[in-house]
Amino acid sequence: MNTKAISSLVTPSVVSIAVTTSSGGGTGSGSVYRSNSSSSFIITNNHVIESAASSGTIIVELTNGDQLPAKIVGRDPGYDIAVLQVQKGNLPVIALGDSSKVSVGDPVLAIGSPLGLASTVTSGIISALNRPVSTGTDVAQSYVNAIQTDAAINPGNSGGALVDAQGRIIGVNSAIATLSSGGVGGSIGLGFSIPINEAKRVIDEIIATGKSTRPVLGVFFDPTYTGGGAKISRLSANEGAEKAGIPVGSIIRSIDGFKIADTDTAIVRIRSYIPGATVTIAVDLPTGGSKTFKVTLGSAPSI
Repeated sequence: MNTKAISSLVTPSVVSIAVTTSSGGGTGSGSVYRSNSSSSFIITNNHVIESAASSGTIIVELTNGDQLPAKIVGRDPGYDIAVLQVQKGNLPVIALGDSSKVSVGDPVLAIGSPLGLASTVTSGIISALNRPVSTGTDVAQSYVNAIQTDAAINPGNSGGALVDAQGRIIGVNSAIATLSSGGVGGSIGLGFSIPINEAKRVIDEIIATGKSTRPVLGVFFDPTYTGGGAKISRLSANEGAEKAGIPVGSIIRSIDGFKIADTDTAIVRIRSYIPGATVTIAVDLPTGGSKTFKVTLGSAPSI
């Protein structure tokens, strides 16, 4: 990877985001996703801007120092994605990569504004794929089938770009693991990014309609279950799982051959599909034995 060339190419498409509300403020990052002659759409994390969803101000700062007021086009807490719009056109748009074609060991750059330090570039590799990561609160819980990277990601990097060796965005940086207790920790080489293929569907729906959708299996999981897999406690009427004949009490063991370790893994895996997709679900039956079901996922408005 020519980090100098990639940094020069991509940095102008990555912006800093400052949020101010009556209770305080915060900073984050974003990428210019689409731009025409009069306005531009910027993608970021929902958790970066959610405090200003009902009141407050959002300011986007470009690499040349220009500061622009932004409005929220739409947001999806479930995927931790938000889209902003600024009334300035012809901004440099970030190139889109294909997150389904990345591999462990591929070189990457993380670009954003950690701790408010704009246009910061860090390098690393893809450390792992398909990491089930859940963040947020019970009210606004997000589930990400994440790309893991050891490129340094710190508070303020959220919403910024994870790019490949060609300077194409393959993920939206979203979360970090930390060893600290009580406070906000820094990078320990465990950063997580929303795959751009997963994010793109949500982003495009928000731009088109102001809202987004999520795939629905049509089950409720048993929160008290502590064994391996994800145990179904009840079914939603007329949704995919019921139509396919999966019985209550079944334990999901795999989805399209991907092993399901726990409930979060099951939710994250389902969220990685598009509504209407058909998936193969292998379960342990409550009566004993195992069985495989073909399920067509439904669609519901994202919360």
